Amino acid sequence: MKKPVLVVMAAGMGSRFGGLKQITPVDEQGDILMDFSLYDARRAGFETVVFVIKEAIAADFRAGVGDRMARHFDVRYTFQELDRLPAGYSVPEGRVKPWGTGHAIACAAEQIDGPFAVINADDFYGRTAFREIYDFLIGGHAPSEQAMVGYLLRNTVTENGFVTRGVCQVEDGYLTDIVERTHIERRDGGIAYTEDGETFYPLDGESVVSMNLWGFQHEMLEEFTGRFPSFLEENLPKNPLRCEYYLPSVANAQIREGRGTVRVFTTPDSWHGVTYREDLPAVRAAVSEMKRRGIYPEQLWK
Repeated sequence: MKKPVLVVMAAGMGSRFGGLKQITPVDEQGDILMDFSLYDARRAGFETVVFVIKEAIAADFRAGVGDRMARHFDVRYTFQELDRLPAGYSVPEGRVKPWGTGHAIACAAEQIDGPFAVINADDFYGRTAFREIYDFLIGGHAPSEQAMVGYLLRNTVTENGFVTRGVCQVEDGYLTDIVERTHIERRDGGIAYTEDGETFYPLDGESVVSMNLWGFQHEMLEEFTGRFPSFLEENLPKNPLRCEYYLPSVANAQIREGRGTVRVFTTPDSWHGVTYREDLPAVRAAVSEMKRRGIYPEQLWK
């Protein structure tokens, strides 16, 4: 069996953050948040990483991340661009929004040659999460068996704005449904989501949510590429400028069709991420504390 591949979705330009947040240092040594994920992934056993980026940031990304990681991984790149569409489709006039996380995986398919894990570039997941996903991927599971790491919603929201999370329904350790909520925020002492920016609905802080740490068998690539045309066919007429092909929707479709399962590894660990520039002080404080406790060495890659 081919060794698992780590796919890092890093094509976002950090519009809410106000800069290229993927290469913003979070400690005095100049490490970025992605360094910690990659360090944990390497300790778990991953040896190949595929970075999904935009061609416009390729030079900065290679200089800030890729060239350093090439000393520790087999590093591969793929570009997620608006015009990477199936034959017969074109970018709607006025569209600038990326096609989403499912499209990112479809763009990376040519670089993935084994079972694979997927993460966001700007989220901190913790070493246990990578070990669980890696062990799952080398476990010889059937092509229809996938996995994800779930976090408690209360541990994944920021004080500085809204976030997007996949809210999960889990039964007996398996995912039964996942709904992408694109605007979740702390509100009136609790947590709530909105679809229109005006009406808010409460969410239980103990709800399990996806932070886009998934483990997929190689055969799932056919699902990501194969379902994209039907997504476009259905959604372009309704919302040509903003519709998104979400990664969880592909896994969810398989579950609903009875063609696959998703094992959920739930962790009580807190999320750390840089969605907004105001998140940086809290992330830096958390990193400093983890180093003080010996969870990470002072110099990650020394």
